[in-house]
Amino acid sequence: MKQLFALLTLTAVLNFTNTPKMYAQPETATEQTAEDSIAQAKAAEAKLKAEADAKAKADAAKTEEEATPEVELTFQQVIKQKFIEGGPGFMGIVLVCLILGLAIVIERIVYLNMATTNSNKLLKNIEDSLSAGGVEAAKEICRNTKGPVASIFYQGLDRSHEGIEMVEKSVVSYGGVQMGLLEKGISWISLFIALAPMLGFMGTVIGMIGAFDAIAAAGDISPTVVAGGIKVALLTTVFGLIVAIILQIFYNYIVAKVDSIVNDMENASISLIDILVKHDLSKK
Repeated sequence: MKQLFALLTLTAVLNFTNTPKMYAQPETATEQTAEDSIAQAKAAEAKLKAEADAKAKADAAKTEEEATPEVELTFQQVIKQKFIEGGPGFMGIVLVCLILGLAIVIERIVYLNMATTNSNKLLKNIEDSLSAGGVEAAKEICRNTKGPVASIFYQGLDRSHEGIEMVEKSVVSYGGVQMGLLEKGISWISLFIALAPMLGFMGTVIGMIGAFDAIAAAGDISPTVVAGGIKVALLTTVFGLIVAIILQIFYNYIVAKVDSIVNDMENASISLIDILVKHDLSKK
C-alpha cells in the first residue's frame, strides 16, 4: 500500500514538473508571431509613407513646372529659328535678294533726296542774277546748286544765245538724260520683287517633291513623314512673299519720288524759258 501511494505521489510530482515545459513552447511561438506582425506593419507603414512622400514631391515639381512661365522668344529669335527650319538653300537665296534689293533702295533714296531742289527759289535767284549780272551770273548760280533741275537750267542758259528753239531742245534732251539718272537701278528692284516669290514657290515645289518621296519610301501616309517637307515648302513661300512685299513698298516710294522730281523739272523748264523770253536773252 505504501509502495502504491509512493508511486502515485511520484507520478503526480513528475506531471506537475513537466506541465510548464509543455506550455512554454506555445507561448514563445506566440511572442515571435506578434513581433513579426509588428515588424511587417512597420514596414508597410514605412512603405506607404515613402510612396506618399514621393507622390508629394512629384506633385510639387509638377506644380512648380506649371507655375513657371514659358520663356517667350523675341522677334529676331523667331525669324532666325524659322529661317533655319526652312533650309539654307532657297532661304539663303531669298535673303540675298532682300539684301541686294535693300542696298539699291537705300542708294536710290539717298540720291533722290539729294536731287530734290527748291525750284521756285532757284528760279527767283536766276531771275535776279539775270537782271543784275546777266547770263554768266545766272550760270554761276546753277553751278553752285545741286540737283537735276539746276543742271538743266545750266544747259538752257548755256544755249540761250542760239535762240529759243535751241534752248527748248537743249532742255528736253538734257532732261531725258537726268530722268535716266533718276531711274537708274530701279529695274533691279523690280527684278528682285519678282524673283523672291518665284524662289519661294520653287522651294515649295521641291519641298512637296521631298514629302512625296518620303511617302513613297515609307509606304504609308503619315503626318510625321510629310510634315518636314511641307513645312520647308511653306516657310520658303512665306519668306519669299515677305521679301517681295518689303521691296514693293520701297519701289513704289522711289517711283513716286522720281515722278515728283520729273514733274518739277518740266514745270521749272517752262518757267526758265518764260524768264529768258521776258529778259529777251534768247536772241542772237
